[in-house]
Parts: sequence; C-alpha cells; structure tokens
Amino acid sequence: MAARVSIQTKDFDLSEEVARLRAQDTRVGAVCSFIGTVRDRNDGLSVSTMELEHYPGMTEKSIEAMIDEAFRRFDLYAARVIHRVGLLQPLDQIVLVAVTSAHRGQSFQACEFLMDYLKTQAPFWKKELTPEGARWVDARVSDDTALARWGIDSRNNG
Repeated sequence: MAARVSIQTKDFDLSEEVARLRAQDTRVGAVCSFIGTVRDRNDGLSVSTMELEHYPGMTEKSIEAMIDEAFRRFDLYAARVIHRVGLLQPLDQIVLVAVTSAHRGQSFQACEFLMDYLKTQAPFWKKELTPEGARWVDARVSDDTALARWGIDSRNNG
C-alpha cells in the first residue's frame, strides 16, 4: 500500500500521484485533487520566499488522523497528502490533496475537508520574506470559519 502522507522538500508530479492513487482500481469513478502554490503577495506585501517548518513524526501523525477522519465522513477509496517543507519561491507547489471515490460529490467534499483541516490544524509553521523583513504567517479567520462548517473547532483541535 502506498503512503498516504509525505512531508518532503522535493516537488511532486500531479499525474504520477493520481496514477498511483488510482492504481487500477475499477471502483473509482471520481478523482479530486487540489494543489496549493506559493503566491508572490500576501496581506498586501510582496513575498520573495516562504519557508515551511514542521515537527517530523508529529506532523505525519496529525495528517494521518485527519485522513482517517475523512474516511469516516466520506465514502472514499484512497487519499494522498503531500506537503512540502523548506525554502519555497512564488509559483512553487506547496501542497497536494487528492482523493478517490465512486462519485464526484464525495471526492469534492473530502478534498475540501482535508484542505480546510490542513490550513488550520496541521503542525506547520510558515515564514514569509517580504520587503519589510521576515514574518510568521498565522491562520486566517476565514480558515477557521471554513473548518467550523465541518463541525470542528480549530481552537480545540476538534
């Protein structure tokens, strides 16, 4: 069985990841994926680089638990989350969330659920380099609101 979670510095290829995720599973009727990329602006300032840090082991365990919850909530066949760490530049891919299911509705919902969870609950720390210097990036209120619609309070980790 392929890994469901990878935390890595190297880039990823969407087509390779989706092919592995489907793995000749004839039950799959829907594949939904999301790729997050580094923007060159945030909160009105230009961003030249973003650096992501994590706690090895703890981060993977947290994301695995999130995927388990997605499987409880949605009728999924497979899920894959890749999150990059280290120094990234605008246009670089940061995160991939991909899921398979029999029908598109379950895939869309599960992909969105996983991304909402990642934005607020996964233990990553992001630092941006702007013209005003380096700054740590906090979760936005809108991210907390997105997670709350799934019945999860971001302040209490569930």
